[in-house]
This record gives sequence, structure tokens and C-alpha cells, in this order.
Amino acid sequence: MTRPYRSGNESFPNQPNKQGNIMTLVGFLILLLIAAVCGAAGQALAGYSLGGCLASIGIGLLGALLGMWLAGALGLPELWSIDAGGYDFPIVWSIVGSMILALVFGLIRRR
Repeated sequence: MTRPYRSGNESFPNQPNKQGNIMTLVGFLILLLIAAVCGAAGQALAGYSLGGCLASIGIGLLGALLGMWLAGALGLPELWSIDAGGYDFPIVWSIVGSMILALVFGLIRRR
């Protein structure tokens, strides 16, 4: 089986979105901003802060993965999502997942 040709400076294949476009830098920055807000909201609802802006971004992105997995496992619909660079970012499930992650980390790191 032959593989498609890739140039030497391309380490990963570009993944197009649902419209067939590749995410731009501005779209990626908007996605990170939305993830930071969702992560901060989830941490605020949990009552435990894991750190600053970078932690909120990480918790927001991981919370979106956890929240969408949980919604899929329970058969729940995607309630509200924002289009960021052609990709849908689940707001409600990101906040729910961020809250769960913050609660778990809060229980682990409790002094």
C-alpha cells in the first residue's frame, strides 16, 4: 500500500474541519479563549481553582472531552456549542466536565 507524499517540514497531516478548511491561527486563539472561560467557570462552580489562565485553558479543553464523553455515554444531546474556526466547541459540557475535573483535583490535592 502506498502512502501519500508529504513534504519534509510537515510532521502531522492537516486535519480539515467539517467544511473542509484548516483552522487558522485566529480560530485557534478564539478556541483557546473559549476554553479558558469555560475552564474558569467550571472551577468557579466547583469552588476550587487549579491555577491561572493556562490551567483554565487545559481544564476547559479536558473538560470538553470529558463532558462530551459523559454526554455520549448517558445519551444526552449537545446543548450549546460555539463555532470556533469551523469547529464546534461544546460550552455546557465543557463547563460540566471542567467542574468535575476541578472537584476531582480538589479532592486529591486537599490539605
